[in-house]
Amino acid sequence: MSGETNRFTRSQVETDDEGLVRLQKFLAQSGVASRRKCEELMLDGLVEVNGEVVSKLGTKVDPATAVIHVDGKRLPPVSPHVYLVLNKPRGVVSTMSDPEGRKTLTDFVDDRPERLFHVGRLDTDTSGLILLTNDGEFAHRMAHPSYEVDKTYVAEVDGDVWPATLKKLRGGVELDDGPVHPSHVRLVAGPKGNPTGRSIVELTIHEGRNRIVRRLLDSVGHPVRRLTRTSFGPVSLTGLQVGKVRELTDDELGALLDGVGL
Repeated sequence: MSGETNRFTRSQVETDDEGLVRLQKFLAQSGVASRRKCEELMLDGLVEVNGEVVSKLGTKVDPATAVIHVDGKRLPPVSPHVYLVLNKPRGVVSTMSDPEGRKTLTDFVDDRPERLFHVGRLDTDTSGLILLTNDGEFAHRMAHPSYEVDKTYVAEVDGDVWPATLKKLRGGVELDDGPVHPSHVRLVAGPKGNPTGRSIVELTIHEGRNRIVRRLLDSVGHPVRRLTRTSFGPVSLTGLQVGKVRELTDDELGALLDGVGL
């Protein structure tokens, strides 16, 4: 499947009177492969619809509701929803409006016709990846702790972070509102590689409690000076400049939809 964005609305898909379309035709329209190659994928047992392998050519599906996987990868459904990623600059408030007149997320998507809202939030002084959508259920599930979507951060902190500190972080740290267990921690650079006397740490957590990364690192004696979220599940900032927006690719969205059970 392609990592590009090939989504479209129901009105752009040729369906019959019952709103159905032949599966191999829909796969081809979605950019999976040519019609002939899509037929081969079906015959090889690599296409699943609603959890069942579909190898019969000509099988029809509802492109808006069918949960389709091709060789294990989820194909997003036909939908009026949009899913965007923004590389938020520092100093921008993680809301769509602000009574104090500060710069908000809306300033970066004011050319979009949809009524968008953010998935979770970042502190005003934290930069990096934030998702925007008009899909309320998706936003709710993505922000819900029970789905444990991993988020990776890069933090510039005061002082020299020693291996013992990294080990402590990996083992979990008890904060006032409960324990935090990072799933990944590594030292990117120490003071020797950073003449400011600060270290750079990368860590991955799935929790979204208020200022949790800053509180976590502060608790082990390394106050955060700069913080950036670099990934949210399978979505990363790679190639996306600060202040820029792009749509999620089909592969990214498909993985997220699977991850939150949609």
